[in-house]
Amino acid sequence: MATTNDLKNGLVLNLDGDLWSVVEFQHVKPGKGGAFVRTTLKNVLSGKVVDKTFNAGTKVETATVDKRTMQYLYLDGEDFVFMDLDTFDQITVPVGTVGENANYLLPEAEATVATHEGVPLYIELPTSVFLEVTYTEPGLQGDRSTGGTKPATVETGATVNVPLFITTGEKIKVDTRDGRYLGRS
Repeated sequence: MATTNDLKNGLVLNLDGDLWSVVEFQHVKPGKGGAFVRTTLKNVLSGKVVDKTFNAGTKVETATVDKRTMQYLYLDGEDFVFMDLDTFDQITVPVGTVGENANYLLPEAEATVATHEGVPLYIELPTSVFLEVTYTEPGLQGDRSTGGTKPATVETGATVNVPLFITTGEKIKVDTRDGRYLGRS
């Protein structure tokens, strides 16, 4: 348990059985009436963002979220298997928890896996990864780096828009947050 005076960005709260991460908070002391804390909370599982106001000094239940660097091993049916790099314990993470990150996840890649009481909540990938282009239409004579883009399929099966001069077999750098092409490797 903590009070609203202990709130800080990134702290995870357990409110009504759901886990909420504090995105932003502000202590307000109006001229008339009691002080309060205005917060912006993000649901850890669904990503939903809400604004919530607490009276100053109110007790809130905190949740312990364990973040560990793990290595992705393989896909087991619908689940992704990760190994803790310190203890070598393996955990399975459901495909729904991995979400869009599956488009940029290669075997042996490292990711941060957040768990609460042994249940995987989400994974965080590095901001960029290097992936090999497995298929793209061939470029045409006169293609320039400042020209348009074309779709390219990378080794994970994801589609990334790349400049016209990129060919099949090249390694490219991709932003894992929005799937943008960042350059060649």
